[in-house]
Amino acid sequence: MTYLKNTGRPGLPVCRALRGFAVSVLSIAVSAGLASGQERTDTLMLTVEEMFRMGMEASLVLKADSLNHQMAVQGLKSTRLAQAPDVQVGLTGGYLGQPVVFLHGLSDATLPESPDWSQNYSIDVNQPVYQGGRIRNSIRRSETEVKIAGLQTSADASDIKLSLMEQYLNLFCLYKEYDVMRQNISESERRLQDIIRMKEEGLITNNDVLRSELQLSNDRISLRQTHNSILLASQRLDILLGLDEGLFIVPDTSALRPVMLPGSYESCLMEACEADPSLRLARERIVLAENEVKIAQADWLPTVSLYAGNTLARPITRTMADMFSNSWSIGLSISYPISSLYRNRSIVTQRKQNVSLSVNARDRALQSLRMEVRDAWLRHEESVEQVKTLELSVLQAKENYRIMQNRYFEQLSILTDLLDANSVMLDAELQLTRARTRVIYNYYRLQKACGRL
Repeated sequence: MTYLKNTGRPGLPVCRALRGFAVSVLSIAVSAGLASGQERTDTLMLTVEEMFRMGMEASLVLKADSLNHQMAVQGLKSTRLAQAPDVQVGLTGGYLGQPVVFLHGLSDATLPESPDWSQNYSIDVNQPVYQGGRIRNSIRRSETEVKIAGLQTSADASDIKLSLMEQYLNLFCLYKEYDVMRQNISESERRLQDIIRMKEEGLITNNDVLRSELQLSNDRISLRQTHNSILLASQRLDILLGLDEGLFIVPDTSALRPVMLPGSYESCLMEACEADPSLRLARERIVLAENEVKIAQADWLPTVSLYAGNTLARPITRTMADMFSNSWSIGLSISYPISSLYRNRSIVTQRKQNVSLSVNARDRALQSLRMEVRDAWLRHEESVEQVKTLELSVLQAKENYRIMQNRYFEQLSILTDLLDANSVMLDAELQLTRARTRVIYNYYRLQKACGRL
């Protein structure tokens, strides 16, 4: 990560390969600084790896995913504790009211002697033995939820990286467009001076001067629009990366070289079907839905538990003697919910339908993935061929402009032909820049689909 300071001195020490590109960036920074009343403007030369790292650290989506994952882990720990015995300790004490004993029906009431205070100390233990698979499947559900939370983080991280790469390439493309337009304006200014000189010599009319000035004004407006687009694109990246909004980001051109895809389309598609985070997420949701069916079906099965308890109490409830008595018990508890035979049927049916819905979502995700991989593969090949074609077109457009310029100043063609040739040359250079960025973007689309991003 390299910070550059705009000191207003020529000969800024930057890499030779990026010299022209950096000059364009710094000229934008200087003009933006003057427009906002700032004396100096900072720029940040950012590599793709650094952008991904900073984007992951600053992403609010990933922070939310991290919290969801932590909650899922805590939920798994809580679910596993259901296998442990349930232990309860009780302590009660209170004042006993005067009991009344009726000797004959509800007559001849007597007031026997009784203690005034009662105490009760108890401990009860209940150990689940068989719950119809409820506990086991609940633990599996929590484990699956942890996996889903992790896969959701991976899927969101891939989406964020691809989105950042799109913003990064858009910024790179805007910088290149700005550089091309700036060079074109410089050429148009030189051409205008030559046309003014020819008009003063009486070789052409004032109409050519006016048309050239109009064309130059339009080019300057386009340059200003591109300049503002760079400001907005850089600010957008600053916000996404958690940086100062006034920082100008300079893409690393060494990481933006055209890349070729390894292997064949079939191998890439096969890898994508296995490793795509969204598809893996859909598969885990099917597992979760099937597990919910098992949990619902567990209500049709009996529950078996071991229980044990001990109670120390005073007074003795039968004789009201003011003495402590101790009793303990141990046994096996078996219960069967008869009502679940008719109450649980609709719940099981609903959860089975949810499984079908999850399978449908997986199939739709697979369809979308196949289309995405095919589109990215073909667009990448198309962009590679387009780059080769446009590189030749740029050379041809420059040669055509040179010829038309010579013909115009030799009075063998009109200004319209020269301006058309200039527009064709400018358009070819801009198309070449966009094609080169599309090659890289489609490559990263395939990387995302294959689970490598």
